[in-house]
Amino acid sequence: MSISHIGTVARLELTQRLRSVGWYVLLGIFVVLLLGVTLLSFAVFSGQHDPGAGVYSVVVNLVLLLVVLVSPTLSGNAINGDREAATLAPVQMTMASTGDIMLGKLIAAVATGGAFLAVALPFLAIALLGGGVPPATFAVSVLVLAAEIVVVAAIGVGFSGLVARPLFSIAATYLTVAALVIGTLIAFGLGGAAVRTETVSFQRPWDQQTGEPICDEWEAFPHEVPRYDLVWGVLAANPFIVLADATPVEFDRNGYPVDLFGQLKVGVRSAQHAPIEQRWDACSPSGQQGPTPQETVANSVPSWFVGLGIQVLLAGGLFAGAWARTRTPARRLPPGTRIA
Repeated sequence: MSISHIGTVARLELTQRLRSVGWYVLLGIFVVLLLGVTLLSFAVFSGQHDPGAGVYSVVVNLVLLLVVLVSPTLSGNAINGDREAATLAPVQMTMASTGDIMLGKLIAAVATGGAFLAVALPFLAIALLGGGVPPATFAVSVLVLAAEIVVVAAIGVGFSGLVARPLFSIAATYLTVAALVIGTLIAFGLGGAAVRTETVSFQRPWDQQTGEPICDEWEAFPHEVPRYDLVWGVLAANPFIVLADATPVEFDRNGYPVDLFGQLKVGVRSAQHAPIEQRWDACSPSGQQGPTPQETVANSVPSWFVGLGIQVLLAGGLFAGAWARTRTPARRLPPGTRIA
């Protein structure tokens, strides 16, 4: 492999995309969305002491959303699109090796996804000026977001080399990404609801005459609850959960998260704990008795590295398969594959 050959392939791929007017229209729409979301986020988090933390988390998640929505279209036909247009075979006849072609295609796909992050940088800077974003939160969130961009791009390039038709490879990429983003949520919701157990909730009885709670008695209310603690692991591979779970978050004085990262992290960490007895104490100023979100996070285990590892194995397997399928000379090709 040669760095110059890889750069040439990537440059050719990017040149083809930059010639399209639709690419600039897409980035323009993204800027408009970012502007609207940023303004609305400042309005939502204006009541906080440092609204920048909440705005920053929303913008980063929006960038990830656009990446998983758009990147499959841009990377899902990287190889079979050239094969169908009869431009892949001439490149394979040059000094560029299969590795040069594959890595060049991957770099171009990552660059197109990274363009959304580059466009979002001014809005991230505005959020940082709002305060409340520690350096660790900024660094880790950007690194994890960049890793997710690489993973989605590798999945698309992998399917483009394994599937003969661009339409089906793009569809397969979308289905795979949808399985990670939406399928994990469906599996978590249905799996937890399918397995239920009985627990008991306690609350103070109320005096019918005075309307005041009776503070020396408890009433028990048995009921069934889902066992999400048995299926929470499926959420580990969700890109948004990986981003939120890996990013350090801040909590307010009451132990509640101040941004979207923290809210998602508290949600997935809470699912790790088995259902326990709940007590709503009307005689206590705090009402419900139980751990705060900050205590819940502290008493749970992170899962982001497991989810990211699953994504890397999936993307790496598809990319390796596409590498083997693209290698020349090829012994077998799918029926109807155009060579030159």
